[in-house]
Amino acid sequence: MRAVLAALALFVMTLPTQAQSADPDLDAIDRAWAETPWTELYDAQLDSGEPRHFTPPPESDIPDNEFGRLIRRGLAIFTETPREARPYARDGLSCSNCHLDRGRRPGSAPMWSAWVSYPQFRAKNNAVNTFAMRIQGCFRFSMNGTPPPAESEIIVALQSYAYFLARGAPTGVRLEGAGFPKLAEPEEQPDIARGAAAYVQKCAACHGENGEGRRTSEGNRYQFPPLWGDASYNWGAGMASVDTAAAFIKHNMPWGLTGALGDQEAWDIAIYINSRDRPQDPRFTGNVAETRAKYHESRWSLYGLSVDGHILGENR
Repeated sequence: MRAVLAALALFVMTLPTQAQSADPDLDAIDRAWAETPWTELYDAQLDSGEPRHFTPPPESDIPDNEFGRLIRRGLAIFTETPREARPYARDGLSCSNCHLDRGRRPGSAPMWSAWVSYPQFRAKNNAVNTFAMRIQGCFRFSMNGTPPPAESEIIVALQSYAYFLARGAPTGVRLEGAGFPKLAEPEEQPDIARGAAAYVQKCAACHGENGEGRRTSEGNRYQFPPLWGDASYNWGAGMASVDTAAAFIKHNMPWGLTGALGDQEAWDIAIYINSRDRPQDPRFTGNVAETRAKYHESRWSLYGLSVDGHILGENR
């Protein structure tokens, strides 16, 4: 907190007095903020108490007016992203594939908890991100698409939908069910071979033997999303990190049978899924080893590592 107060003091010192010019020293302000530990600045805003319970409003509460129309537009984009967000989304994934139950489900990074958590500092880009920036990142990485402009109807509609879901939620406090619940460290090192066997038994019926997903009978969209290959999330997505995928799998899969997997099974399935090829990280520098050193130097990222004699990320 001392660093925050020091930064604020520096800001105040730059403000003009009656005897000074009317223009503050913008360079001094920039230096003050640049020297402030952003994690401390953000954490200072957060309530450190117990998580609070919150229930989002039902969809029947969406108002019957122009704002309600935009909220419903956001819901349509959220659930049918490839169709409703062209040309920014590709054919494979929708927002609702990771944020289950139309962004309402606790433990599945629900939108009502996300809305009240921004702006926030993110180590991924070493900057304080707005909610619009966070959505743009999902398009870029998790859906392997192109970020819509921040002022576009797509981003405004998605923000409007998240705002509606968070109606009445407190800001700056932890909410029960926010994000993906962390999974305890595995008892054994996650194993690709074990994960492959568990995937066939527990996952392939919905997601396909080769992670290709399952389309509807009409073939016009995915009923169950692809988990690797060209239509899935790319190497820059949060789900490409084994610990994130394991937490999601444990608390949300198999669909309709939550809790049916043991912790070790979730870890094994996650490392198997993320040992398969997928689209290149959009931040690719032109060299896999260099890209790993810059963005993926983590025990839970397989990017740039050799699996079955193949360097992951090399052929994309």
